[in-house]
Amino acid sequence: MILAEIEAAAATHHLTVFGGFQAAPGDDLPAGCQTVLLLGPAEPGFWPHVTAEPEFGGAANPLDRWSRRVIGQMAIDLGATALFPFGGPPYRPFYQWALRTGRAFASPISLLVHDSAGLMLSYRGALALPVRLALPPPTGNPCDTCAQKPCLTACSARALTAKGYDVPRCHAFLETPAGGECMNLGCAVRRACPVSQRYARLPEQSAYHMRQFHT
Repeated sequence: MILAEIEAAAATHHLTVFGGFQAAPGDDLPAGCQTVLLLGPAEPGFWPHVTAEPEFGGAANPLDRWSRRVIGQMAIDLGATALFPFGGPPYRPFYQWALRTGRAFASPISLLVHDSAGLMLSYRGALALPVRLALPPPTGNPCDTCAQKPCLTACSARALTAKGYDVPRCHAFLETPAGGECMNLGCAVRRACPVSQRYARLPEQSAYHMRQFHT
């Protein structure tokens, strides 16, 4: 088993490996796990692909149900265990796992930023593998070379800044006419990131996540 084979299998579902890490003593992982790979949407093309799948036929939580089916089957095929960031509490520590990959970092506003997905980073699940895979070296934090840092000033409601995330303030703003742009296009802060703008996530997907968040 090599990383390239797993990446190829993920690509058939418009998923990509957003990084991985080697298991360490004390990790709350399945017995025998040696490597964890984090999976997320491969753009462009993820949203047209996934919304054509059977889970999007009308029942609740279609994206989570799709993720469980697809990543669950990948895990079976690979002799691995599928792990998910939803379905709790308790929840798996995907934020901390992401930082261990060396490809995701804490941005100036604390949200995770990724070397290729920017602030649009999201994880659909993870594979806990019983083998130790060779992983690519860490990348640099894209925020280190971002001179303007537009994420710090993009939030009109001042709900998401370097001081932290005021969730009630965010929800209140989304109830106003001015919040309609974030509801329809996605969080303005996430969209402001230069790396996010190269990731090609469709507004329809961002709008879906905003509806899930603002319920």
